[in-house]
Amino acid sequence: MPELEQALAEVAVEMAARTDRGEVATYIPQLGKVDPKKFGIAAVTNDGRVLMAGDADEPFSIQSISKVFTLTLALGNVGDALWRRVGREPSGNPFNSIVQLEHENGIPRNPFINACAIVISDILLAGHQPREAIGEILRFIQFLADDDTVVIDREVAASERATGYRNFALANYMRSFGNLHHAPELALGVYFHHCAIAMSCRQLALAGRFLANGGKNPATGHSVVSAERARRIGAMMLTCGHYDGSGDFAFRVGIPARAV
Repeated sequence: MPELEQALAEVAVEMAARTDRGEVATYIPQLGKVDPKKFGIAAVTNDGRVLMAGDADEPFSIQSISKVFTLTLALGNVGDALWRRVGREPSGNPFNSIVQLEHENGIPRNPFINACAIVISDILLAGHQPREAIGEILRFIQFLADDDTVVIDREVAASERATGYRNFALANYMRSFGNLHHAPELALGVYFHHCAIAMSCRQLALAGRFLANGGKNPATGHSVVSAERARRIGAMMLTCGHYDGSGDFAFRVGIPARAV
C-alpha cells in the first residue's frame, strides 16, 4: 500500500517542520516532562501490514485512549446494564466537568469523560482487588496488541494520584448518588493506573484493529466483541471521542477516534 505509506511519511515530515506544536499537559506533572517535538503515526491494515512514520515505536502514556479498552471490557462484563449507570450523549463540556455531573444527578454523560471512566473502573472492580482489576485491563490490552511488553508507567500513575484532586471530587460526588459501589480511592486506583499504560503508536494501532474489522482480531480471526458492539463502540468514539471538540472533529474528519 505505497500510497498510504507515502501519506504517513509526508505527515511525519510536515509535523517535524512545524513549530506550532501546542503545549504538553502539565496538570499531571509527569506528563509535563514529555518532549513536545515527538511525533509518531502508525496504521495497521486488516491483512496485517504495519505502516509507521516518525516516533511510532516510542512508548507514551496513553491516558484517555485507555477508556476505549476499559469500555470494551465493561460491556463484556455487564452488557447493556452499563447504560443504566452512564450515558451515551456528547458532553459539550470539559472532560472533567463537575457542573454537568451535578446537573445530571451523578450519571456521567458518556463513557469517555473522566467521571464515566471512574464508574467503568468501579464496574471492573466487582469481585476483584484493585491489583487484580488493573492486571485484567493490562492483560487485555497486551492480548489485543499481541505484545506482552506493554506496561504501566508507575511514575505517571503516582503523579496522577498525587495531583488528581478533581477526579477524587468526581468520584466522591458519584459515590454520594450511589453510582460508585466501591470506595472512591479503590476505583480511582484502577483509573489512574489504566490511564498510565504506556504504549507506542504501533502497539496502539494493533490493539485497536478489532474495531475496524467487525469486532474480530484479523490476525487470528477470533472475535473480541460482536460486530454490533464494535459498531456501537465506534459510534461512541465518533460522537464523544474528542470531548467538547467531538462535533468539530466529526465534521472535519468524520471517522471514529479517541483523544489522549
